Amino acid sequence: QLAQAIRDPAELLSVLELPDSYLPGAYRANRLFPLRVPFSYLNRIKKADPDDPLLRQILPLDVENDNLPGYSDDPVGDLASQQTPGLLHKYKGRALLIASAACAIHCRYCFRRNFPYNDSKPGKYQWQDALEYLTSHSDINEIILSGGDPLSLADERLAQLISRLEKIPHLRTLRIHTRLPVAIPQRITTSLVEILSNTRLNPVIVLHVNHANEIDDDVKLAVNSLRNAGIVLLNQSVLLRRINDSSTTLETLSHSLFETGILPYYLHQLDKVNGAAHFAVDKNRSVKIISDLRKRLPGYLVPRLVEEQAGEPSKLPLV
Repeated sequence: QLAQAIRDPAELLSVLELPDSYLPGAYRANRLFPLRVPFSYLNRIKKADPDDPLLRQILPLDVENDNLPGYSDDPVGDLASQQTPGLLHKYKGRALLIASAACAIHCRYCFRRNFPYNDSKPGKYQWQDALEYLTSHSDINEIILSGGDPLSLADERLAQLISRLEKIPHLRTLRIHTRLPVAIPQRITTSLVEILSNTRLNPVIVLHVNHANEIDDDVKLAVNSLRNAGIVLLNQSVLLRRINDSSTTLETLSHSLFETGILPYYLHQLDKVNGAAHFAVDKNRSVKIISDLRKRLPGYLVPRLVEEQAGEPSKLPLV
């Protein structure tokens, strides 16, 4: 499915029966950040509907070429927090390893859309530097695998990395941030579940679902395999203009997540990365949306509205 994913904007428009008028802008945006969408995700997008909430997450648009004040290539300070190639240490007690530069799907609002992966390329030898850093910092008890998408690694390579991490005695929790169970649910194989459930580390998977339409039967099947293995499943969303910026949409999402076995965790204010300004929701409106959501849902189904700012010791709650 990765090999067959759509990378050509013209093919995307043709498959989804969208007008060719989008094509010039899509090609210009594609040069900045290449299109990638697998058919397993594409099949959930309504044809001939330019306002489909899943389409808007992956369709390159000409507005991505606009340079606006306050937006940058590294809005959350990843580069300043990089301790070894691919290892970020921002917050007390936990560190983040960019385990892979590859993603199954290229979300247009991605805060790492401009990240210099070639300079921070993970790999067997560079992992060694990261492992040595983790070993020498006994205050770190949680390792977060991110990317790219860590589940884009082959099972054997992922198992090798986890095996090396679990040899570091003070590490207790393995957190994996991934969109692959949503983009390509078939990635959640029996062998992968065994790898994640057989480590001595406490596994936590943080999924990335922004809209209830992303959860189909294949996603439910994949999530059920993880859930049956006793893996903690959380979700983080990004608040996105004209995609999920209403309390009604988010209420439906929270119910769909819980019915699938996933707890809402974070709702992120958009990170101000160059090329994504058209997704931004005003903070006052964001606070109003989450306040309305609290009136509709029990507390355990209300995600925490947060913003990440470079140099801060934690994510900042907005309400």
